[in-house]
Amino acid sequence: MVILHEISEISSSSSTHLRRYDVFLSFRGLDTRNSFTAYLYKALVDANITTFLDDEEIETGEDLKPELESAIKASRVSVIVLSKNYAASTWCLDELVLILEQRKTSNQFVVPIFYHVEPTHVRKQENSFKDAMTKHRKKMEDETDMNKKNQWAHKMDKWEKALVEVSSLKGKDANGRLEMELIDEIVMDIFRRLHISSRFPLPELIGMDDSIKFVTSWLKGASSHTANILTILGVGGMGKTSLAKYVYVLHSHEFETKTFIEDINRRCVEKSNGLLDVQKELCDNISKRNSVEVHHVSIYTSMIETIVAGKRVFLVFDDIDSLDQLDALLGRKGFHPGSKIIITTKNASLTQSCTLFKTNFKPTHTEHVLKSLSKTDSQNILCFHAFMSSDPKVGYEEVSEKLVKYCDGHPMALQILGRSLHNRDVTYWEGHIDKLMKENDSPINSVLKLSFDSLSSENDKELFKHIACFFVGMDKDVTISILEACDIETRSGIANLIDRCLVSVRWNKTLMVIEFIMHQLVQEMGRFMVRKESLYKPWERSRLWGPESFRVLKQKKGTENVLGLTLDTRMLEKENGSFELKTDALSNMDNLMLLQLNYVKINGSYDNFPKELRWLCMHGFPLKSLPSDLLMENLVALDMSYSNIESFGIYYSYPQRLYKTLQHWTGLCLGLCLKDKILLIALKILNLSFCGQLPRVGGFDRLPKLERLILRGCVGLLEVCESIGQCSELVYIDFRYCNKLEKLPRSIGMLTKVKTLLVDGCNLGESRVINSTENLKDNNKGKNMEMSSSSVVKTIPSDLKFFTIPLPKSLVRLSLINNNLSTESFPMDFSWLFMLKELYLDFNPIEAMPSCVRTLPRIERLSLVACNKLTSVEDPPLTLNFLQIYIDSDKPMLRRVLFNPQIRVIINWNPLASSSFEYGGLIKIQPIAVVEENILHALGWTELDFLIGRRLVVHRFHRREESEIQVYYEFGIFSTIYEEEEMPNWITDRSTEPSIVFTIPSSPNNLTGLNFCCVLTSPCLDESLGLVDDFILILPVIIVTNITKNLSWIYKHYIERVNVTRKFLTLLSHWKFGMNEMEAGDNVTILVVDSLDDTVGNAVTKECGVSFVYDNGEEDALNYYKSWKYIIGKDLTRLQLTTGLYYLNINQVMQPDAECALQNFNIFPSGGQV
Repeated sequence: MVILHEISEISSSSSTHLRRYDVFLSFRGLDTRNSFTAYLYKALVDANITTFLDDEEIETGEDLKPELESAIKASRVSVIVLSKNYAASTWCLDELVLILEQRKTSNQFVVPIFYHVEPTHVRKQENSFKDAMTKHRKKMEDETDMNKKNQWAHKMDKWEKALVEVSSLKGKDANGRLEMELIDEIVMDIFRRLHISSRFPLPELIGMDDSIKFVTSWLKGASSHTANILTILGVGGMGKTSLAKYVYVLHSHEFETKTFIEDINRRCVEKSNGLLDVQKELCDNISKRNSVEVHHVSIYTSMIETIVAGKRVFLVFDDIDSLDQLDALLGRKGFHPGSKIIITTKNASLTQSCTLFKTNFKPTHTEHVLKSLSKTDSQNILCFHAFMSSDPKVGYEEVSEKLVKYCDGHPMALQILGRSLHNRDVTYWEGHIDKLMKENDSPINSVLKLSFDSLSSENDKELFKHIACFFVGMDKDVTISILEACDIETRSGIANLIDRCLVSVRWNKTLMVIEFIMHQLVQEMGRFMVRKESLYKPWERSRLWGPESFRVLKQKKGTENVLGLTLDTRMLEKENGSFELKTDALSNMDNLMLLQLNYVKINGSYDNFPKELRWLCMHGFPLKSLPSDLLMENLVALDMSYSNIESFGIYYSYPQRLYKTLQHWTGLCLGLCLKDKILLIALKILNLSFCGQLPRVGGFDRLPKLERLILRGCVGLLEVCESIGQCSELVYIDFRYCNKLEKLPRSIGMLTKVKTLLVDGCNLGESRVINSTENLKDNNKGKNMEMSSSSVVKTIPSDLKFFTIPLPKSLVRLSLINNNLSTESFPMDFSWLFMLKELYLDFNPIEAMPSCVRTLPRIERLSLVACNKLTSVEDPPLTLNFLQIYIDSDKPMLRRVLFNPQIRVIINWNPLASSSFEYGGLIKIQPIAVVEENILHALGWTELDFLIGRRLVVHRFHRREESEIQVYYEFGIFSTIYEEEEMPNWITDRSTEPSIVFTIPSSPNNLTGLNFCCVLTSPCLDESLGLVDDFILILPVIIVTNITKNLSWIYKHYIERVNVTRKFLTLLSHWKFGMNEMEAGDNVTILVVDSLDDTVGNAVTKECGVSFVYDNGEEDALNYYKSWKYIIGKDLTRLQLTTGLYYLNINQVMQPDAECALQNFNIFPSGGQV
């Protein structure tokens, strides 16, 4: 991908100079070296702009020093400080001439500053400029050597023209301006012009300027020949994550493949399969598609190794704490050269101890240790959060100083303490300081505890402790249901915790739920508050977890104080050995409401189980069914995931057959039998995920309050009972990857509160989506509609009974991923799903966007990932604001994508077609043989019939495709590529250099377009070396600059590489411009430059040229193309690098902007990414 700094490093027409500098300063030392120029130089350097300033006071010799000449050619911008005595220096004048030459030949940006001189004095060479030029002329006239005199005359002519030219450029006038204000304006303009990522759009990380510069320098300067790893070290809360996020947001746009994986250690510690979750997130993010779900770390590691070996990546692994985590994420086979990996950790020896550093693929490694903040920076942080200013309020100076001293430069402690004391009076501050000084806990815990103590109600404190001990990383809605059943008020309580930075939430895209997250230090503080309830007798605490739970249960010391207990035997140390829990170990915990016993072997009567349980989680439960003596009348949430259970509830899929069976057994009617069933009247959440031995689930008539049913990954599940229709409170149903579940219970369609239905990977390929309610109405006209859900089977027509997907009208989110559904599986009308906002159809063999999608009145999000048979997506509804398309195939079939330009589309361009393809409003590709004659005529393209029948091999994203000669249209530019040594004869103005400079001629007719053509070949073309038969050329970048109007367009073609078999390749393009963007008399340059920094495959320009196309009075054949959004002359804001400079690259349009990159980061607003 070409970005501005790469283009700036391109050579002039005669030689190549590395662009080592951002800015060259041209100034008269006598006037401004120790004043304006010194301040400007410091401001540029402080802003991370690499600036050249000549530090010699005295000029020696008549000619410009070679180092000055090199510096000018190696700079992207030249700033010319035109002061009173500027023209008195021949060096300054020589610099000026060379700078203006670079402006024309290398597109260098020039900023003239009229420092207390008038532009008219420079142009007309009046006042001090007149005096200086008079002295130079006198010296010339006094010269007796005719050769030198002629040289002087030649220089004088160049100098005078240069002064006239520079005075005509748009510059900065220092007259009447505050110098620091002017300097700030210049610096900001250069930032925008060069697209240098700056700290200005982002909030400052107070006290971390040096760290930001260090990491940025590492990122830009690290080797491109090896992978590079940076380890950011420091104790918890020092800002490792914040620093990594800051740099990631600033520079992630420079990498096509990147991801930020946050909070790795806690995710691995809190969940037995947490490392798998982290690996899956990494795979999904860097492969740009959902990876196949696997259940072994080594398999994911192998997948990661394959991906990172093949392409340059930028990865951030936040909070690594073990070699197992690092080895699972880095692997042992090495990264693609130029890859950058940032690791944050508390363990200094971790990175270089991992397996990767013991192989032949050892990357380069750098460490950066975060230190405590200075006293000044600490006060700034405290005051920002406490007073919303950089200084303490009047009267708070002494207490602020005491708090800064106590926190000892710890950023998180300062932040949390400052927020907890916001809007408090001095007396309150003094009280908290006294309290702090008396605490014997760790300084961080003591500081964090103040935020906890600031909670005004016991309810909020208990809520915080519950979340800290049990619910970090859990579904927010599930947690709320459980805690409200424990008489905890959550609505205002959670808001209060979020306000005090004690908890936050994030979207889990895998589970499609919002989950709680909490900083590890804050969580440790919350758990410490619980431990303090009884430091040496854990059984007297309110909550138990980890090894202490194990000891209390083993010793049977539980008491009525215990409200919650969690134990996962897989997380215990191996030396504890096998442990079998007796149920009577819980007998004294009469108030126990929250119980998690994962992978625990349990023996004994369940009569001893606590009666007040609200949450029971028993992953890996060993029995084949729930114990009959387990009382669950108060239970709100039951989670039996990964268990061996083979049955749940009383199953009755066919009511009539069940009715006869029960009559035969009991002699009673069905109704009386059902009356005796035990009702779980409180149960709201039932999770039986990954119970692989479970063939069917029923008995829903006993669950009248059920809100969430989760059966994810039940690979043996065959049927779900029709009694689910009696769960009228259901809002969330997850049947994902129950791959033997070939049909859904039809009564689901009758439910009225279901918001989310997830049925990914359920093998519904022979099914049809139906409106169950309408179907029932149609088949029961005139009949009594007061019927039970068990009657649904009888009301569905017999020919639909076994292949219907009933959908509730109340749905907001529907996922049908990977179900082998074809386009015909969907009805024509979806308007009855009037609440649906999100629809996921990934990994299905649909050929076109189903027509019913257009009938969804509120649809906002549509995902079509890996729908590899997809041929078209046309006219999705205008309510859509997000459309995601990823094609996972080497031979894509997608040829047409048309949509409203207001829709935000994410599409992977990698496998998209290189021929015969249209992406509405962005690009259209079609064979030249089928392009209408009137369109070619409107382009001024004649005598191209010889191209019909020819073929060409092109490459895009490492994919090779052979096709007919194509015409490409993007950004208002038509182009075609073909093998030929000569340009068309109607290309009139020509140049044998890789650039051409011209003035647009006047004409009685309106200019409608500009044709530019260049003939390319290989720099290695040598018949003696046998390199003429077949080679690959990388298409160059074309830069068109209207010097008169200060407008530039940098065009990177959709096609990247072309196979050349005839020695030469011709690239013909027709450019359309907006009103007044190209007019008669405008001075224009067109430059052909290499697209990559390496030289392998880069093209050499043999010849280039232009011709002009004028309005001939005929009907415009290009009206359709002029209606597109992203074309020259229309809104190219998204492609604008700075004022008047645009980067026309299709990948830039499709790349998510900085706001998307920041969507998972809640500490920064949107940043500056093109």
